[in-house]
Amino acid sequence: MRRTERLVALSEMLRRSGNRGCSAENLAREFGVSVRTVKRDLDALENSGAPIWSRPGPGGGYGLASGGSLPPVTLSPAQAVALMAAVSAASDAPYADLASAGVRKILDVLDPRTRARADELASRVWVNAPPASSRAVRSALEEAMADQRVVRIRYTAKDGAVTTRDVEPILFASTSGRWFLVGWCRLRNGIRWFTVSSIERASVTAMACTGHTVEEVGEPPANARPVHGG
Repeated sequence: MRRTERLVALSEMLRRSGNRGCSAENLAREFGVSVRTVKRDLDALENSGAPIWSRPGPGGGYGLASGGSLPPVTLSPAQAVALMAAVSAASDAPYADLASAGVRKILDVLDPRTRARADELASRVWVNAPPASSRAVRSALEEAMADQRVVRIRYTAKDGAVTTRDVEPILFASTSGRWFLVGWCRLRNGIRWFTVSSIERASVTAMACTGHTVEEVGEPPANARPVHGG
């Protein structure tokens, strides 16, 4: 791992550690470098404006000050292209439009040399993204999930039956190349999986969800993980 990439990963690890912080020894093990190198990296981050704190003694370590602002985003060309590729390949994913906007913001603050190298590398990565479902439908589902409000959908089942249902959104899941809305169906009085591409219409209601949890859906497959996983 190049030093620039390590500094970005180091600041992210410190951010995730919260008030607990991380010892220099643990950081050194995580990145496969010496404690001396980690301390030099921490000094470099602090000199660049990162709000790093240190706590001496047993149980001490390093972290990022709560509420502090980080220095400008620094990515390698490969990291920038990784973001572009991930978003482009998942154009039908929940919040894909927001992800694309976020990537554009990141690219806009890269230094010109890095941006030029990222653009050149990006031309060497092709994706064959699946066709996205209706933008209006996805926007309604995303809003209902974020605000935890009931969404009213017009749904076509596998057998061709069309129903209108009020659904309390619990989670989005991707499996076998398709996205699903998993929620509590008030029509069937139980948890159901709805193929997003089979939802013809969706509108967010003023009704709040009643508190159904992810745990009610059951155990995820062994290879499934939430998107915030490392």
